[in-house]
Amino acid sequence: MTDGPHKGPLDLCVLGDFQVARVGELIDLPPSRKTRALLAYLAVTGKTHQRERLCEIFWDIPDDPRGALRWSLSKIRQVLGEDECALVADRNAVALKVETDYARLLPLTKGDLSLRPTEELEAVAGSIRGDFLADLSLERCFEYEAWRAGVRSEVEIAELGILRELVERLAGEPRRALPLARRLRRLMPEDVGLAEEIEALEEKVRTAAAQPTGRPAQAGAIGVAQAQSPSPSPGKYPTATQDQGRAVHFCRALDGTRLAYAKTGSGPAILRAAHWMSHLTFDWDSPIWRHWMSELSRENQLVRYDERCNGLSQRHVVDVSFDTMVSDLECVVEAAGLDRFTILGLSQSCAVSIAYAIRHPEKVSGMILYGGYVKGWRARGDAGEIATREAIATLMREGWGKSNPMFRQVFCSMFIPGATHEHFGWMDDLMLRTVSPDDAWRLQSAFSVIDVSGLLEKVRVPTLVLHAREDNVAPVESSRTMAAGIPGARFFELESQNHILLEGEPAFDEFIAHVRAFVAETAR
Repeated sequence: MTDGPHKGPLDLCVLGDFQVARVGELIDLPPSRKTRALLAYLAVTGKTHQRERLCEIFWDIPDDPRGALRWSLSKIRQVLGEDECALVADRNAVALKVETDYARLLPLTKGDLSLRPTEELEAVAGSIRGDFLADLSLERCFEYEAWRAGVRSEVEIAELGILRELVERLAGEPRRALPLARRLRRLMPEDVGLAEEIEALEEKVRTAAAQPTGRPAQAGAIGVAQAQSPSPSPGKYPTATQDQGRAVHFCRALDGTRLAYAKTGSGPAILRAAHWMSHLTFDWDSPIWRHWMSELSRENQLVRYDERCNGLSQRHVVDVSFDTMVSDLECVVEAAGLDRFTILGLSQSCAVSIAYAIRHPEKVSGMILYGGYVKGWRARGDAGEIATREAIATLMREGWGKSNPMFRQVFCSMFIPGATHEHFGWMDDLMLRTVSPDDAWRLQSAFSVIDVSGLLEKVRVPTLVLHAREDNVAPVESSRTMAAGIPGARFFELESQNHILLEGEPAFDEFIAHVRAFVAETAR
């Protein structure tokens, strides 16, 4: 290994292929992939791990896990060199405290990027060389792979936010903004609006180069919302619904949280109030949600956004309260330039939709509520349901995104009893990509205390309520109560066990038929 004459702090680089450097000089790493992965895992997590737990994560039981762990730790000490004291290991536990480029990125995933200096954002963006630990996959180590995939998704979302913030902020310096915009385009190749922004920046760079004085032409601001971006020329870019759906735009919530939204289709607008476990681009690939977007975009303009802590919106935010969810909806409506629309609530976003419709009846032509509830599971006060949900919440914190067939089957079967093996696999990916274990638990806790029973009689917009008869997530009685409390609301039960209706089942076709008839009647 390369010791080198230089003394200085050790730096572990995990935002791309794994590298370890001291004063800019790369250090040779052990050939064992598991040893390198263990080193990265200890450094990134930065906490104390029980030896037995590390053995479970990285080694098979028939082997000698404890012996393999001891051997790997000895190799890690050689890599650390003069920083060997950073590795603290006794008979029961192991911890490592060293600097990583991920640690420098982490604060930007939790705060308001608009408050960060441009130079800091550029430096962090420059440190992202590729996917998180791109060269350290361990196919048979399922828990490690779930952790790596989760952090990779977090890094990708942070990179998107940083690049978008820099492109907006540097709009007046096109030479500086252009490479960042091109990099953002590589991450979101189907984003038509971003392609237009790049064309505008390229034109400004060409114009500045052509000026005799070499002084740049005046640059206009480039907004985050689609309504603020130039419209694409007819026929110049793909217009398929799926391509449009991958064009993601960003706006700010009142507390500075980044919210991601997208538009697809044309016709009377339907705004889907955000529910958890959504991802604006991944949902197009998933058999869990893709048929929903495709059908709702067929005759209407569908506006979707990822709830805070989910998908491409900002993760790990402090406030996940009900009032904040309503406020986020208001911000998306403004950013998307919607004047009047049908609001579609699913599950917990039914309550959010009700609160919004009461605040802004002039904007809501009609309200469709599917699979919702007046009171969350804790507020309903059923001791048996509370005990069941609390048990699931415990499993959620421990098993979310991990290769645990028991948790996967319990969770997926609760939402989609009619799921196939394909759906089970896609639900795994959906859970992993859309929300972290801690955020999933926090959101479920927030949803559990929702209570809009006092708001129902205040609704003054046409309302359609739909619910699957044997729904295991929200009892059908919840929607009956909801419809009974909203003046003039219509209520239909759908023959299904699924909280998330599947493609091809009659209940989904019936749902779409009810939606289209209601929108045609109420949209003006």
